[in-house]
Amino acid sequence: MSKFIVSGLVALGLWVPALPLSAHHGTAGSYDQNKTITVQGTVKEFWWRNPHSALFLDANDESGKPVTYALEMGSPQTLVKFGYTRTTFKPGDKVTMPMHPSFTNPVNGEALSRNVTVNGNKLKDAGGPNGAPGGY
Repeated sequence: MSKFIVSGLVALGLWVPALPLSAHHGTAGSYDQNKTITVQGTVKEFWWRNPHSALFLDANDESGKPVTYALEMGSPQTLVKFGYTRTTFKPGDKVTMPMHPSFTNPVNGEALSRNVTVNGNKLKDAGGPNGAPGGY
C-alpha cells in the first residue's frame, strides 16, 4: 500500500470521530443575551434528556395572558454537576427562574441558574457563564 493511501486512511480515521463536534450549536443566535426576564410559574413538565433538558412552566406573560414558557437547559450530565436531578422540578411545583428570551418567541428561552427557587426554596447557584446550567 502506498504512503499516500495510508496517510489518507489515517486522516480519515482521525476526522470521522470529530464529526459530532460540528453538530454543536451556540445559543447566542437564538436567545437575546442582552435581555433577562424572570418567569414565575407552575411546572407543567420537565424533560430530563439529551442534548438539552427542558422545563415547561404555566405562567402569565408580561401582559398577563396565560402562556406556557419553554426553557432550554443543559444536558443531564451537565445539570448533575450543578446539583440538579431528574426530580428537581416536579409537576405542580412553583418555580421562579430567570431566562434569556428567544428572538422569535418570547415564551421560549434559555434558562439561567441564578436566583432559581422551587416552592420558595432557593436552589444552589450553578455559577456557569451567564449563570446558565449547561455552560452556555
